[in-house]
Amino acid sequence: MSFTLAIVGRPNVGKSTLFNRLVGKRLALVDDTPGVTRDLREGDARLGDLRFIVIDSAGLELAEDDSLQGRMRRLTERAVEEADICLFVIDARVGVTPADEIFADILRRKNAHVILAANKAEGHAGDAGATEGWSLGLGEPLKLSAEHGEGFDDLYSVLLPLADEFAAKHAANMPETDVDIEEGSEDEDTYHAPSKAKPLQLAVIGRPNAGKSTLINKIIGEDRLLTGPEAGITRDAISVQTDFMGTPMRIWDTAGMRKRAKVSDKLEKLSVADGLRAVRFAEVVVVLLDVAIPFEQQDLRIADFAETEGRAVVVAANKWDLEEDKPEKLKELREAFERLLPQLRGAPMVTVSAKTGKGLDRLHNAILKAHQVWNRRISTAKLNTWLGAMTEAHPPPAPGGRRIKLRYMTQVKTRPPGFVVMATHVDKLPESYSRYLVNGLREAFEMPGTPIRLTFRDQGAKNPFKDRKKSIPSRLKKHVDAKKHEARKDRGLASKPKD
Repeated sequence: MSFTLAIVGRPNVGKSTLFNRLVGKRLALVDDTPGVTRDLREGDARLGDLRFIVIDSAGLELAEDDSLQGRMRRLTERAVEEADICLFVIDARVGVTPADEIFADILRRKNAHVILAANKAEGHAGDAGATEGWSLGLGEPLKLSAEHGEGFDDLYSVLLPLADEFAAKHAANMPETDVDIEEGSEDEDTYHAPSKAKPLQLAVIGRPNAGKSTLINKIIGEDRLLTGPEAGITRDAISVQTDFMGTPMRIWDTAGMRKRAKVSDKLEKLSVADGLRAVRFAEVVVVLLDVAIPFEQQDLRIADFAETEGRAVVVAANKWDLEEDKPEKLKELREAFERLLPQLRGAPMVTVSAKTGKGLDRLHNAILKAHQVWNRRISTAKLNTWLGAMTEAHPPPAPGGRRIKLRYMTQVKTRPPGFVVMATHVDKLPESYSRYLVNGLREAFEMPGTPIRLTFRDQGAKNPFKDRKKSIPSRLKKHVDAKKHEARKDRGLASKPKD
């Protein structure tokens, strides 16, 4: 993806139809009713050999108050400021309206690259309206017909010179995940704190009205995202860049995710997909709960999806200021978390109030800790010392009388941590033994909550790390000694291990 293109204009000029044409599928909702699009819908667009991000926005309204239309307008204006290129769409059959003139003036001030498109210009019916577009002072209007696919060669010609200029900028915004570790590298001190050049990518997800947009607005110190008492206002994934207590972050707000059976309104059907897409842009995912109704089925599915995608997870219970019996509620939340989300065992859980800002320091620290663990590297020598103790304490099964041998282990990826165990008869190894090793990794190497990828490969060769001299820290040595003692105890040979 080389650049970001925002499509803006008055309601009903064909913005969503144009968006769908560029992405090649019906992602944006199209309807004759004005105001169908409220937030920003993002998609991967293709035009010839160009690949770019296209954003469909709410229709620009003249409202400037705090009504829903006024807030929608302010949100769209900010999207224009952040986009690389703005495609301003007018209706060629209607011609230039007073509202178009006002918005053209706004766009000239907010974005350096504005392209004027006269849509619905099929045939000769839109010639007069397209010609009127010259009066807006935005250059030559492109005659398009989003519905019939006309005029896109001209749009390609205009976008092509701008593509290379923005390619580097877009690449910097994408998170780096599943990073390979160079073979033979034993350097463990590889964590680099987030910087302005590479901010921490954060997604905030959860059910509708959990307070996601309010929380982000409190973090960045301004009403950046569309909020209000109306449930389900946010419908599309939106990102903002900020400095959260000294840490550069790019934060993704998402549409509230509801149970599939309740996603019936035609304006909400695609919201869940937008939220799940935002998870893929993130390094750390904050699952925001409403403390009054925590850990409903949809919350569990959201958290599980984030773990499946390999993202570090932080659970935040919002509206904590409204809770009366805080100690009892906190105990209840922790018990439910451990019981309902065993795959995220040890993940940080914090309490916050998006309305008052209380608890944001705890949330910030939890996010940084999760990000650091997500980037963790462990030397091969330590891993194999640990693996020997784990297999001695609880040897792998012997299906059909043939013992499964775990020969050696190494870390092959970070973000999230990924490990490979060379073994025999890996197809016979039960899933329960894999969970035993993953839980042991979390405990021994302090990796609570982060996704861990453990793969087994058939390997008949001798363990190349068997005779390597091992030097391990005292904490890991205690863990190894405890596992060996457990194994001796099972055989009736145990004596109390030395401290």
